[in-house]
This record gives sequence, structure tokens and C-alpha cells, in this order.
Amino acid sequence: MPRQHITAHIAILGCVCLGLQAYLFHLDQPVSAETTHASGQDFGSPASVLVVVNKERPLLDPAYAPGDLADVGGVALRREASDAFVRMTADAAGAGVTITGVSGFRTAEAQAALHADYAGRYGSDVAESISALPGQSEHQTGLAVDIGAADGACSLQACFEGTGAGAWAASNAHRYGFIVRYPAGAEQITGYAYEPWHLRYVGPAAAGKIHDAGITLEQYAGLYEPPKPPSPPSKPAHEPLP
Repeated sequence: MPRQHITAHIAILGCVCLGLQAYLFHLDQPVSAETTHASGQDFGSPASVLVVVNKERPLLDPAYAPGDLADVGGVALRREASDAFVRMTADAAGAGVTITGVSGFRTAEAQAALHADYAGRYGSDVAESISALPGQSEHQTGLAVDIGAADGACSLQACFEGTGAGAWAASNAHRYGFIVRYPAGAEQITGYAYEPWHLRYVGPAAAGKIHDAGITLEQYAGLYEPPKPPSPPSKPAHEPLP
């Protein structure tokens, strides 16, 4: 069977399984813990700008699509995020740096096809580290945007951090409500490899705190507990005789 047919079949199966995945997730997670944090901030509702979406926390509505999408530079973002992106890119341009939008909102179906394509090209293990399954992608929230440089240098690669656009975004995006969602060295927390091009809108207040503390959204939301060190070996009840 041709590769493109296999890829299409995988994408279809991903969409079919999406509803079952979300149902099983509901069975395992209490609603109160899933939506509202003790601080009163909402990290669970798909419509919240602080929603945490990852491999462990798929969207509560697997078919969610925001109703306030706006086109900005050829990519779609929620209105609040798109307005902030316009301000950010305008200020960057004023500083002599061009930041372009590469990818914004994606439907669950589009995400399934993308993930299947990566799995076909690189294998499932690599695909899991660089792309999300449908329902687990921040792009489906309309709050995530992949950015690039005007000349396309290091597009969607770790070396993007060394470009003018990547460096400017890393230093200034939080002022507009965006964070670098998958920072270097946080793979065990976020579940994804370093992506200096992937920005996530969380609002200026949260973005400033996350940036200044050098933490991830999971840590900010109190959803990550570092692994406990192994317990020392227990001593025998009675010391052996010499």
C-alpha cells in the first residue's frame, strides 16, 4: 500500500479514537481538579487562556474549536491572542526584527493528519516527542503560534533560538502575554523536545511570572511534581554476627 494511503488511514484512526480517549480521560479525572485551581485560575476549561493541554491532560472537549478566531499574518488565533501577536510583531519590526507566523489554530482532524505524517516519516517515538495527538495539541486552543524568521532560517528547528526573531521573542514575548511553551531542559515536564519557535498565549500577568521564574506552564499551574529520590536501602532488623 502506498505510504500516503497508510498515512491517511492512520489519521482517520486517530480521529476515531479521539472520542474514546476523551471519555476514558473523564473517567480518570475529577472535574473540580480539572478545571479550577486553588488560586481561582482556570487551567482546565478549553476557553480559558490558561488552559493546560498536554499528553496527560487532553482537551475536555475533543472537538473543541474557539469561536473567536481571527486571521493574523495568514495564521488563525483567538482574538485576544491575535491582538497581542499584532502588537508584538509590530514592536519587533520597530526594533528591526521581523517575526512571521508559521502556524496557528489547527482542527483535531488537521492535527491527526500532521501527527500521522510525522510518524510515517520519522517513526512513532520521534513523532511523540515533536508533535501532539489530536485533542492534546495547544494549537487546537487557538492560543499557540509557531513563529519564524523572515528568511526562513532554522524554521521549526532548535537553532531558531539563535536567529534575530528567536532571540527577540525569547527576551520579549512575555511582555505581550506569550511564553516559550517548551523550553530547553524541560522535556520531562512538558513531554516535548525544545521548541524555541512555539509560543503560547497565557496573558501578560501569567507570562511575566512564568518568564521571570524560568518555569513551565505545568509548574506555574502546580501540575508537576518532581520525581522523588529513591529511598535508601533498609537495614536488616538484626545486624549480622561477625
